Amino acid sequence: MRIVKYSLGQLQANCYFLIEENNCLIIDPADDASFILEELQRQQLNLVGMLATHGHFDHVGGVGEIQLSFDVPLYIFKEDKFLIDRLNETAKYFLGFDPNFIKPKNVKFLKQGDTTITNFKFKILTSPGHTPGSGCFYFKEENTVFTGDTLFKEGIGRIDLSYSSKEDLKNSLKKIFKLPKETIVCSGHGEETMLEDEIGTLQLIN
Repeated sequence: MRIVKYSLGQLQANCYFLIEENNCLIIDPADDASFILEELQRQQLNLVGMLATHGHFDHVGGVGEIQLSFDVPLYIFKEDKFLIDRLNETAKYFLGFDPNFIKPKNVKFLKQGDTTITNFKFKILTSPGHTPGSGCFYFKEENTVFTGDTLFKEGIGRIDLSYSSKEDLKNSLKKIFKLPKETIVCSGHGEETMLEDEIGTLQLIN
């Protein structure tokens, strides 16, 4: 499996293409649908689904437009559905203008545990804290976990939002750090890191 990262949109969110043969699973489609659609066409990829680490607009804003070309679901935790429902309102608050995102129509809810989408096998981990429905995706064979805005290189997700929870984030980080220490961390913003190099981030929330 190949992993290709693109930093997209107003807030430079990391969008990941997971590619197996010509099938593509996207983690966090960001808010630049035009770029993603062009890349899918250019690389002649078959989009099989889109995973969201959480529901913030900079990670899912492009979903609705992508779904106009590809009839595939957005997979997200039910606890973040409220962020999908108020996608444009939230974006306007942070950006200062209404981006007029097309709201996702085909939404399926995730549950913790092992799962398979087409030929992509991975483990789903709930990781609330930054948002109530934050989650991580662990690909054992690739030794990689996608953490969204839960864990960054030398940082953790914001917990000053009205729906954030410091205690939940602390517990979520403890769960992530139970993965093998050599696990590669691909976060929602910034550069990748190694799990063993980020153990000190737990101190940021004490």
